[in-house]
Amino acid sequence: MVFLPRGFFRGLFYFIKIEIPPYFHNERLVCNMTVRKDQIKKITVLAMLTALAYAVMFVIHIPVGTFLTYDPKAVVIAIGGMLYGPLPALLVSVVVGLLEMVTISSTGVIGAVMNIFYSASFCCTAALVYKKKRTMGGAYFGLFLGALISTAVMLLWNYILTPFYTGLTRTEVLGMFLPLLLPFNLIKGGINAAATALLYKPIATALRKTNLLPKSEGARSESGRGGKVVAVAAVVFVLASLLAALYLLQNAQ
Repeated sequence: MVFLPRGFFRGLFYFIKIEIPPYFHNERLVCNMTVRKDQIKKITVLAMLTALAYAVMFVIHIPVGTFLTYDPKAVVIAIGGMLYGPLPALLVSVVVGLLEMVTISSTGVIGAVMNIFYSASFCCTAALVYKKKRTMGGAYFGLFLGALISTAVMLLWNYILTPFYTGLTRTEVLGMFLPLLLPFNLIKGGINAAATALLYKPIATALRKTNLLPKSEGARSESGRGGKVVAVAAVVFVLASLLAALYLLQNAQ
């Protein structure tokens, strides 16, 4: 067996004027190419989730009362936020809200603002908490907190903006808080939180299997009491939301 000295082929290529491709000796370029591929995958997944959020909003659009509607687009956006962080969740919320405004919405700019505020408050809160604590307990707590914060945000903006497109006075809107707006937003948040908690792991696993998501992304298991407490609190919150929904349906009848 013949052993050639180190750098033999590099010197040979230089001697015969053959340029060595930069990716053989430029580690920074290789790293940049890897980062660029990851960015392309991220943009691809976010575009898919944006299209999916719009599709589920278009297909599942349930009117509640005279001016309230429920659709599950926040579930898809929240999954994207938990995968990539609060800023992508905000961007997807804005894009989907604008698409809804120019296609099927009958409430114009005000409706788009309300939709964006809800999606952003729910999804960005969940994504921010999960970004800080990437465990199942962190995911449950983020969704639980997102449901509460989005409820508070929507009560505020219902009070401010609802009179502009319904003709109701603010006193009338304020009188709707306890019997309608508060339970509706709590139920909506509970349903979205439960659906996100159920769908996040299967979707993240499928994306990892197709190599669209790095294998390091995803929730770690949590064996401490904190995760169990948060999980129980989330279940209680969802059950309370469902009971409130049943109560509202009985009163409506």
